[in-house]
Amino acid sequence: MTGGLPSPSVRKRFANVAAFVDELGGDKPHVIEKVLIANNGVAAVKAIRSIRRWAYDIFADERAIQFVVMATPEDLRANAEYIRMADVIVDVPGGSNNYNYANVTLIVELARLHGVNAVWAGWGHASENPILPTTLASLSPPIKFIGPAGPPMRALGDKIGSTIIAQTAGVPCIGWNGDKIFANYDRETGCLPSDSYSAATIKSA
Repeated sequence: MTGGLPSPSVRKRFANVAAFVDELGGDKPHVIEKVLIANNGVAAVKAIRSIRRWAYDIFADERAIQFVVMATPEDLRANAEYIRMADVIVDVPGGSNNYNYANVTLIVELARLHGVNAVWAGWGHASENPILPTTLASLSPPIKFIGPAGPPMRALGDKIGSTIIAQTAGVPCIGWNGDKIFANYDRETGCLPSDSYSAATIKSA
């Protein structure tokens, strides 16, 4: 035993990801065996390395989950480590991240074309754009976004809206002009009632 957990030598291992999901009562249509990494650099390296280490512990096969990575000309020239770790490398335009790692349309199209089960966007780039998880969820079949769904991301990505939600839930907040406003956000759209949002917004100074 190590820290209350079985050592790797006695930990139960599974033949594949589907068997693991079945054993734990997971959603069979959402077995994740192929992931698009919609990020680069250290973020991509950490994601791939962590998942491969977990896969080795659980399946005795670090390649149980395959990784498709996006690679700009700049990353290819730099011989970036995450590219060398990938199972599939997809060339994408260079330049500003609007052309690659933050381009939701491109990410969704690559995810669909390469038949991935999930997209990991990490941090920065497209990771905080609620359009990405919403669009992936609308595909047929849907592709899982590893992170929050679109509506809560939209609701909590706005400072005014997120503060209203927090104080409505009883979270102590620093005093501000909207500290008497309470409202629940629409869980389907991620939007607050327009009158609540308007009442918390300063319109003159």
